[in-house]
Amino acid sequence: APERAKAQILLTNPPFSALTGKAYVRDKVCQEFNTLGKEDFRTLTIIANSRKFSNATFEEISHLVREIVSLAETCCTDGADPSCYDAGSSALSAKSCGEGSPFPAHPGTAGCCAQEGLEQKLCLAALRHPPPELPRYLEPSNEELCQAFKKDPKDFADRFLHEYASSYSQAPLPVLLGSTRTFLSMVSTCCISPMPTACFLKEKLERKSISLLTLMSNRVCSRFTAYGKDKVTFSYLASLAQKMPGASFEDLLPLAEDAAEVFSQCCDSVAEDCMQKKLSEHTAKACGALSARDERFADCCKGTNLMQNYFCILALPPAPAPKLPEAQKPGNEQLCGEEGARHAKRYLFELARRHPSVPDAFLGKLYDASNKVREECCSAKDAPACLDSKRQRMGEELPLFLQKANRLCGQYAALNFLDFKKRLRESLTQTMPGASPELLGRLVEQRADLASTCCPPNSPPLYCASKV
Repeated sequence: APERAKAQILLTNPPFSALTGKAYVRDKVCQEFNTLGKEDFRTLTIIANSRKFSNATFEEISHLVREIVSLAETCCTDGADPSCYDAGSSALSAKSCGEGSPFPAHPGTAGCCAQEGLEQKLCLAALRHPPPELPRYLEPSNEELCQAFKKDPKDFADRFLHEYASSYSQAPLPVLLGSTRTFLSMVSTCCISPMPTACFLKEKLERKSISLLTLMSNRVCSRFTAYGKDKVTFSYLASLAQKMPGASFEDLLPLAEDAAEVFSQCCDSVAEDCMQKKLSEHTAKACGALSARDERFADCCKGTNLMQNYFCILALPPAPAPKLPEAQKPGNEQLCGEEGARHAKRYLFELARRHPSVPDAFLGKLYDASNKVREECCSAKDAPACLDSKRQRMGEELPLFLQKANRLCGQYAALNFLDFKKRLRESLTQTMPGASPELLGRLVEQRADLASTCCPPNSPPLYCASKV
């Protein structure tokens, strides 16, 4: 029961920052420190700050955590002077602004340091690094884990918490807490076991759901952060359309909207089990709506574990393109009417189901372009003329764009990497007969890099948008 109470406090009051300087914040931090105890408070401070400053070094995070824990330890005892916390957090802000600060560097620090007093502390507390585009954490072998753990268990745990939390910084805090706790528990149990291999095998099987949830929620929340709710709805809709091109816009849009709502509620939530609970409910809806219509979906929905079913749906490759008539372009009045966004979404949905190998990054470019056209033209003096000129240009460029993307990612999915690069070189040699071997080599590497990073469904959204 005390552990349960600790977990609740830990999840509902995470110390995202102990630096805001107000008395009620001091009371909150001291309540956390006194309820959790020094070690749990310290663990949570490492995770919260490693998420927040995901590009910081372990040493920079360690400095910051030491100062925050020391501040709580000094100022949260019975009989501590009420001004102790405020004075300590002011000293911490001054240290952040000093030359050669040992804390995580941030481009916005100078702007915060130009302010004074509480404003400066609030500004520094609000800083965070942009999230990493791809998780960097690679799990060492069992032998390497045990070697590092036995050498220095505390240092091992701290370094793991930092690496894992900074690598999966977009996963919700409760998911990260659950994942790191079970991992450290596994290592401390199995490294002293007489049969470590069997122990690791058993524990990893038990951890499978939480580690998949961490990976997947980091992925969907990264996309949600990068795209926002509306674009993430389209991204999810297009992905469903490519997996199940026989389903209609009306079948799939409510499911895409439901998924976007789950992400908007749970990515920043500190409520225990939000992501797991809401995603399970979403999976049940998707399975109920689509299982009877598609064999692959039905197979994914057979299991009793709804989270595993969701991972299965997410991992489904695109289906072959169906034979469909050309997609109907929306008219000028439709695009600039009240339902303009919906008409544009419907047209892009139709393109996605006809080109199943065109990945998210390419479709995202079309989504951005369609929003830009509606913004520019619907408020123009002569909206029809503006839309007609854009439509003509799109008619020339769009088929080629889709064809190239579909071919590049279709070949990447169908061939092994060496054959794929060989095919790239052959097609570039045909389209650029006068190109030097050096230029051809550079272009092959460039396109191979684009395909390997941005064709898979879990591609990093911002990085790929710039690459496309």
